[in-house]
Amino acid sequence: MITGLNHYNIRTDLSTMHKLRKFYIDIVGLKEGYRPPYESKGFWLYSGDKDVLHLATKKNNVTTKHCEECSFDHAAFSAKNYRKTINHLKKYHIDFYCRDVPLLGNKQLFFKDPVGNGIELFFLE
Repeated sequence: MITGLNHYNIRTDLSTMHKLRKFYIDIVGLKEGYRPPYESKGFWLYSGDKDVLHLATKKNNVTTKHCEECSFDHAAFSAKNYRKTINHLKKYHIDFYCRDVPLLGNKQLFFKDPVGNGIELFFLE
């Protein structure tokens, strides 16, 4: 039985993996943390004490396209400081859009990472 989401994983070439690492740290606000010594190169990015995003190099040099035609829409992160986050995204020239969830009283920000994966920041404020 499912008890929650553990993490999600993005596999890509080495150069793109480093771009994604920088983006998810500098823009999204995750932190790099411990990663066991796997055969592939990679990073584990954390929200607080929990690894939520695993970045890894592709297996056996398999070539894959970026997420232009896939069905994955976005990963959502709980977030704080809505106005500060908007200013941060503007500072880095990240295209985003906002949506209010009136019945719940929440706000959402949506944007894309460098390879087109969707990111949602969900504000409980």
